[in-house]
Amino acid sequence: MSASEHVFRAVETPLFWLGAVTAAWLSVCSVYRLLAGIKVWVLGNGRLVSPAKLGKWAVVTGATDGIAFRCLDILAHAENSIVESKYGVETKTITADFSSVNIYSHIEDELAGLEIGVLGKIQLSHLGQFGSISALLNIPCINRLLLANVCSVFSLMLPPSVTCCDFRKKGAILNISSASGMYPVPLLTVYSASKAFVDFFSRGLQAEYKSKGIIIQSVLPFFVATKLSKIRRATLDTPSPERYVAAELNTVGLQAQTNGYLPHALMGWVSTALLPASILSRHVMGVTLSQRARYLKKQKQG
Repeated sequence: MSASEHVFRAVETPLFWLGAVTAAWLSVCSVYRLLAGIKVWVLGNGRLVSPAKLGKWAVVTGATDGIAFRCLDILAHAENSIVESKYGVETKTITADFSSVNIYSHIEDELAGLEIGVLGKIQLSHLGQFGSISALLNIPCINRLLLANVCSVFSLMLPPSVTCCDFRKKGAILNISSASGMYPVPLLTVYSASKAFVDFFSRGLQAEYKSKGIIIQSVLPFFVATKLSKIRRATLDTPSPERYVAAELNTVGLQAQTNGYLPHALMGWVSTALLPASILSRHVMGVTLSQRARYLKKQKQG
């Protein structure tokens, strides 16, 4: 028997068991992921978010055209639409501009005494001129975005929302981040970074409050067909708000970080787990350049 055969015989058994253990581990991981996916996207947990389970009131910021801007007429219209719908729920409107700083005591006073079960935070959508030099040098504009997307997260996590939930040992806080917070987005760097902050901050708080029975979820949607996104027609990967919300609520209590909608979860998995960072960066750069070109064209036509 040659020396090479002796070496092969010596390592044959260890390599066999290494391969067997590796195959078993990958199989277990695959089955676990499959079962976890079925639990989240098929079975869901939608019954958790209900007045009986968490509380009678849900506080939603950015309920009309984004968190940074408020119009009393639009809020009144949204309130009437909800009241007149088949749900027949009680509503309360609070006007506030989250790009300002002296608004939180007013919000706290308005929410005092309400049994808050769910706090949903919707963030400012975009910076405007996608990464143009004037926008990058527009410090007031950047400050407004940071106030709306970052500082508001701190302030709304304070009383009465978290304190109310903490006292009752139940409640859910849904912080709407963005898929753009999952990876850097060229020409939207400030916006992307602020969304990444919302994601990291929410997941950190969830670890702190989980033992107290409070759910803090980071929601990272891709595009949804809304007035704010300027997408009028819903598709499979760009759902209507109703379809997205119905899917997202099923993930509450099951995922601390979620894309909220199965096609979005698949898109997030492909973009972060499969695509190399350099290819993803070039692709996103091309998309934002195209958006910027369309924006500038509309500005000239206007």
